[in-house]
Amino acid sequence: MPVTLRFLLPPLLFAACLAPVPGLAKPPPADEAQTLTAAMAGEYALRLGRLDEATEWYLEAARSAEGDAGLAERATRISLMGTDNARVAEALKLWRRAAPWSPAMGAAEATLALRENRLRSAGRELERLMRAPDPDGWRFAVAALGSGGKDPKAAAKVLGRVVDSGAVPDDLQVWLVLGGLAQRLGDVALTEHIVDGVIERFPDEPRVALLRASQLREADKPDQAREVLGTLADARTMTPDLRLSIAAEYDALGDSSTAAAVLAGGPQNDHFYRLRASLLAKADDKQALAALYAELKEGAASPDPSRRLLLGQVAEFLEHHAEALEWYRSVAGGPPREQARLRIAKVLHDLDREDEAWTALAELQADASVDDEARRDAYLLEAELRKDAGDLTGELDAYARGLAAYPDEPELLYARGLMWERRDDIPRAEADLRRILVADPENIAALNALGYTLADRTTRFDEALQLIDRARVADPDNPAIIDSHGWVLYRLGRNEEALAELRRAFAMQKDAEIGAHLGEVLWVTGHRDEARKYFEEARKLDPDNRSLKRALQKTGA
Repeated sequence: MPVTLRFLLPPLLFAACLAPVPGLAKPPPADEAQTLTAAMAGEYALRLGRLDEATEWYLEAARSAEGDAGLAERATRISLMGTDNARVAEALKLWRRAAPWSPAMGAAEATLALRENRLRSAGRELERLMRAPDPDGWRFAVAALGSGGKDPKAAAKVLGRVVDSGAVPDDLQVWLVLGGLAQRLGDVALTEHIVDGVIERFPDEPRVALLRASQLREADKPDQAREVLGTLADARTMTPDLRLSIAAEYDALGDSSTAAAVLAGGPQNDHFYRLRASLLAKADDKQALAALYAELKEGAASPDPSRRLLLGQVAEFLEHHAEALEWYRSVAGGPPREQARLRIAKVLHDLDREDEAWTALAELQADASVDDEARRDAYLLEAELRKDAGDLTGELDAYARGLAAYPDEPELLYARGLMWERRDDIPRAEADLRRILVADPENIAALNALGYTLADRTTRFDEALQLIDRARVADPDNPAIIDSHGWVLYRLGRNEEALAELRRAFAMQKDAEIGAHLGEVLWVTGHRDEARKYFEEARKLDPDNRSLKRALQKTGA
């Protein structure tokens, strides 16, 4: 029968749970008891981040309860997070025996085939997913292609075969996603091939032009990308989502002013106004920002707190600090009022009126009428401002007072843990992150941060891997966690596995730290030209990134 786990018991209680108790029902039959014991042991190992043990226990549970599709699927999913393909194959075999084919099963089959470099088998399974009656079959195919193989070139080769097979549904969204996947896999020729196919099938669809522009940008052809974006119709006729997408593409090209202009071309609301202000501030386009400020002030007679908060933010961007203070102080109430009080402290600090800034924050921290989140944020902001001012003692004191008011508050502990790591006090950083995990053992951010810290700053690599594996189980497609996993594999000397993970993380999220990690592993494995490419990409994203600086110093690149 299916085994459902709704809670977790320590292993020493297993025997007691299965033993007969006078006056109660008889224990389950031996085979059911064996299944339950193995499944609970697997879950316990999983919670500890011991993936190999969890896989073996779940396989044992699935073997003893052959025909239980739920257990077989669970065993397959867990084994796919490890590196033992034989275990994945066994779990899949049990799953096939217990249940008919499904898109989830097909995705697992394709993932294993990609791992084992059985590209034709992978392609056949992916085509089956694309043609499946389930409308989400293609999504399972994309997930398998994005995470299954160690070599992006091999995954791109299979994707190309699937595209050419005619199996891809005649649906714009599917083609757009496949084009984006080809981009992330780094195959320029395949991306162009897919884009050409999309243009042929959907010639008048503006999202196709967006994909084309994105592909040209990734190919380092910004002028051509702008030319394609310029062919799009008047933004006033577009849906809000499409305007946002076009603006995002201009912003990615480094043209934040044009991005703001695109957003200005249609109906406005406070969300669009905020985005426009942020983009113009990023571009340091004071003239356009002043025009936006004047536009917003036309409706300033309205007492709407959100609009007054927005006016204060735009005035702050323009460095009109006195006006910003007036707007913030005029916000009447509700959540915008609490945000305005935080901004008042920031503006006072920027005006070098530090005593007033600290007083404003102290009043907010002590105001019992304000919700706890805003009061907590007042401690976080104080710590940040004192750090920026070079007052490291004051930064620590702000965290200490915040934690005295809100003991074991995870946001405060997390921020202080990062502070300790920045100061190279790893024991204290670990202590704060572990305090979070005592109260919330499944806190993904703390698991990942502690695992990464141990991998990066100590030699406790096995312990780091267990923590990161726990985070992976909870959020397997998070690029930050995938990056941490790749980094700890590198520190363990498992360089090829590390490269596969780091490439996948960077494909999912262009981030300076991930780029620095990938560059370092490529450098030490002899791929120095490719390493320089990623170091350069990381520089463009964030030249001051600490991991990038350490990697460049270590490699001499």
